[in-house]
Amino acid sequence: MKKYAVPILMLAVFEAVAVTLWLTKDNIFYLFNFSYIGCSIALGTFLFIRNNRHARRVVQLLVGLYMLIYLGLICGENMQIEGFWYYLFTGVFEAATIHYAVAKIFGPLIFGRGWCGYACWTAMVLDFLPFKAPQRPRRKLGWIRYVAFALSLAFVAALFLARVGNIERIMFWAFIVGNVLYYAVGIALACAFRDNRAFCKYICPVTVFLKPMSYFALVRVKCDAEKCVSCGKCRRVCPMDVDVTDNSRNRKNGTECILCMECVRNCPRGAL
Repeated sequence: MKKYAVPILMLAVFEAVAVTLWLTKDNIFYLFNFSYIGCSIALGTFLFIRNNRHARRVVQLLVGLYMLIYLGLICGENMQIEGFWYYLFTGVFEAATIHYAVAKIFGPLIFGRGWCGYACWTAMVLDFLPFKAPQRPRRKLGWIRYVAFALSLAFVAALFLARVGNIERIMFWAFIVGNVLYYAVGIALACAFRDNRAFCKYICPVTVFLKPMSYFALVRVKCDAEKCVSCGKCRRVCPMDVDVTDNSRNRKNGTECILCMECVRNCPRGAL
């Protein structure tokens, strides 16, 4: 059972969150919401351990479509970063603030950037594009994410400072327009840079939260130096350009790892 420790851990973490929020918020929705996400992620990691090549895609679709269509379009919740700022300004610990706290601020202390690899509805679409592994060198454009982060904060702050009415409706449309822009920019960048994850590397504002917390992640890909023959295949197939042969916290692009496990799957010596 030791090899199933990760899916069991993931399920336990999400169930703990589900029960805690259900009891503290007195809202059974949180029990179903986080139980569903936890079960989906646990299923995906279980399928990966069973060598199912579609394991990660199964989780992406289960979680990504649920959050995009059900929570976003049907329930009208803005689960993008603007929704997080909105609830933060209103002082309410609900919806997007809970989502960000669990998945993107404190969660990465356990599973790093796993959100990006298994649950992000933007990456869910981008990963269908043909450039699975980067075909060109990484560019020094990461500063753009901080601009996008600041603009999202300034947008919501301006709405509150200007005392704009019906902000909830504006947040819903911001979710619609924001997703359209994310998909358009993400697909354009992927085609221009021949890299499905170009948007994640250079534009996505959420990584401002994810990267520093991921540095301390408990769940990490590690390399067995005795088995490694330095063939470089793991670095070539990594969509985020991570040097997984280095086990230190300071490894190249270490906070970018999305736990997609492409390196593990492609290692010819089973060193990862």
